[in-house]
Amino acid sequence: MSRRPSPEQRRELGTFLSSRRARLQPAEFGLPEGARRTPGLRREEVAVLAGVSVSWYTWLEQGRDIQPSADALRRIAGVLKLDAVESAHLFALSSRELSQVATGTGVSDGLELLVRSINFPAYVRNTRLDILAWNDAIADLFVDYGSLEPHERNTLRLLFLYKPYRTLILDWEQMTRGMISAFRAARAQAPDKAPFDSLIDELTELSPEFRAWWQDTDVKGFDEGDKRLRHPAGGHIEFTYVALTPTGRPDLSVVTYIPRVSGRDSDS
Repeated sequence: MSRRPSPEQRRELGTFLSSRRARLQPAEFGLPEGARRTPGLRREEVAVLAGVSVSWYTWLEQGRDIQPSADALRRIAGVLKLDAVESAHLFALSSRELSQVATGTGVSDGLELLVRSINFPAYVRNTRLDILAWNDAIADLFVDYGSLEPHERNTLRLLFLYKPYRTLILDWEQMTRGMISAFRAARAQAPDKAPFDSLIDELTELSPEFRAWWQDTDVKGFDEGDKRLRHPAGGHIEFTYVALTPTGRPDLSVVTYIPRVSGRDSDS
């Protein structure tokens, strides 16, 4: 089932397609490099490679009110070399399929008990990156979430507006840009975008960095990776973080931070 994309979605879709097209090298497709006004493939080249008309693909990038088929989107995704997250983003912006992922606020008693029982730092977040449940270990590591107002318990908001995060997280900019990319992808798939947009409006007003970085088009998942901290009490600590989705709750993730013993040192 599909619904008509909004004008905003169509504009975002066009910008996304243009940005993905610009990162490709003509030589990858056996095309002549030559003198090009802009980097990447031309619109007509993408159209031919995807088996669609040049005018139709041009309209798609221009944000015209057309509705591509799922097959056409798959072929375009293949030409643009989109990964799984980017392909899902393409489909979400095109409104070809109704999203099944909502932004929930509730956490079951069992899930909260599980998080509190985990020995490693852990919390539960929704797709908007709101922190809904946590254990003492993660509070000791970052901030006492219980001392914050509910609307302040949001990872993206904390990254920009809670100053200790900037010194605590050694790769703050890389981590923050990654979170923006995950947030952007989640927003595209959310049936109700209002909760996302209220946070965007707040951060746009309060953070010049967010205002600039939100203009990017990158999307990616944020399910596993490394994080380096310089903790006031623990010194230099490295973690592997893993996010798992509970069965039946695609709107939630249980995020755990597993210490990497070899990553500790004695500086403090």
